[in-house]
Amino acid sequence: MSTQILERPETKDADTGPEMFHYVRKEKIAESAVMGTYVIALCGEKFPVTKTPKPGSPVCPQCKEIYESMKH
Repeated sequence: MSTQILERPETKDADTGPEMFHYVRKEKIAESAVMGTYVIALCGEKFPVTKTPKPGSPVCPQCKEIYESMKH
């Protein structure tokens, strides 16, 4: 008998398309990754941090828009 470790797929809304990364408060990322607590993205989505984005990863358009408006 063999076993295999599979990543647990996360349920996403049908209209979100591929998995996207969100903007979250920097100080909450490590806590979430270690403790499994949920973070709240700028767009309001709640989730535990399980992955680190790679360059070129798709970013949530709502988060990006909110982040850009905060910089001014």
